[in-house]
Amino acid sequence: MAEIKALVLNVLKALGKYRWYAVAISWVVALAGWAVVYQLPNQYEASARVYVDTQSILKPLMSGMTTLPNLDQQVRFMRRTLISRPNVERVVRETDLDVGARDGKAFDKVVDDVIARIKLAGTERENIYTISYTGSSAKQSRDVVQAFLTIFVEGSFSGKKQDSQKAIQFIDDQIRTYEERLAEAENSLKEFKIRHMGSLPREGADYNARMVSTSEALSQARLELAEAEQARNAIRRRISGDTSAAPGSRALPVIADPAMDERIASVNKTLDALRTQYTEQHPDIVANRRLLEQLLQRKADAEKNFKPSSDPGASYSPMLQQLNVALSEAEARVASLQARVSEYNARLVRLRGDSAQVPEIEAQLAQLNRDYEVNRENYQKLVQRRESARMSGDLSVATDMLTFRVIEPPLAPLTPSGPNRLQLASAVFAIALLAGLAGAFLMSQVRPTFLSQAALRDETGLPILGSISMTWTGEQTVLRKRRLAGLATAVLMLFGAYAAGVAIILFRPI
Repeated sequence: MAEIKALVLNVLKALGKYRWYAVAISWVVALAGWAVVYQLPNQYEASARVYVDTQSILKPLMSGMTTLPNLDQQVRFMRRTLISRPNVERVVRETDLDVGARDGKAFDKVVDDVIARIKLAGTERENIYTISYTGSSAKQSRDVVQAFLTIFVEGSFSGKKQDSQKAIQFIDDQIRTYEERLAEAENSLKEFKIRHMGSLPREGADYNARMVSTSEALSQARLELAEAEQARNAIRRRISGDTSAAPGSRALPVIADPAMDERIASVNKTLDALRTQYTEQHPDIVANRRLLEQLLQRKADAEKNFKPSSDPGASYSPMLQQLNVALSEAEARVASLQARVSEYNARLVRLRGDSAQVPEIEAQLAQLNRDYEVNRENYQKLVQRRESARMSGDLSVATDMLTFRVIEPPLAPLTPSGPNRLQLASAVFAIALLAGLAGAFLMSQVRPTFLSQAALRDETGLPILGSISMTWTGEQTVLRKRRLAGLATAVLMLFGAYAAGVAIILFRPI
């Protein structure tokens, strides 16, 4: 503790020895600093507050009909891009801040200075934004803030209109492309249908369905033909039996073998079922065909051995005439059914012959139909999207989806906002005092002296035998007091100068 006290005393003695240097340095630094502070140009800050309303009654009303933009995201984008270099360059030119810029370097410096001075603050939750700028004149600050406010408001409308036009132009290009594709698909489908007219499926039926349908129709036609033949044969037998009866008498019973007819019909039905599955060379078909021939031969032999009556008057029986009419109708029906069976047989043969070609044609047709449907569906969607985009663009331009309400318009400030001369003058005064003390201390280090016996003994390492006290004469005492009074006066004047500067700043703002 004693050593620290001794050190502090030595420092104070050293400062006291070079006190005039300290006062002189303080005066010089204070005067220079105050001159710089008073020469600083005034700064004027202008600001504007704007509220962005993103809530519109058209949102729920037009939902589903149009594509509404994300207004909150659009406001955030405008906020982030407002202080961009192109916008700042535009403001610099509009407010004539580039008048003194003679070259590109000077212009860039002006732009950088504006970027450093402009500020945009606000909260995304409340959508209230503040634009402020600090310039060298009140009018300049107001004009800059107004220019940025105009860009902030107008940026949304121009962006929306431009985006809508680009979207509609892109969709129109896509529609023209799909129109060409749709026309090509229609022409390809038409040419394919003309080229394969007889092999195309009808009413959604493919090759297998037509094969099964034709086989079933052939079986049904054969069954009807067999029934018609049986009916015709029955009529023939009835006529043969009627010819043996006398006029006006009862006709003899018709000679027929129902068991034989039933067997023949059963064999025909079996053959029809086998032919839908196998070819004519299949063993089952060959066996049934041989059996059918044998049965028919036996029936024919039985009919040959039957002898009709030789009575010529039998042909004039009314019953016989009716039977002849019925026989003619039966013959006509048998002929038509035979033609139907022949036609179905021919169709079945053609289908079997086209078994390798028709599925390929159907696959190609399905591919062409699929391509056509895809192009048509995309074309219709694009037309709907174009109308939706056009309506969205008209809605965004014609209505106020974004409403800007200026809460505080930019005004030219009457008093400067800076610089803070009181704070700067106080800082200069404190720096001047510290500079004086530092200068005196440095002088003591440059020109050191021993201010006590202990310092001399510690420095030289020699014993101190004694010391001689300083005896002041009367004239020296008076001169010493005058010097102290002059020092105090200089210090007081320094404080007075600081007080006067503060008073000027407070009561007479520049």
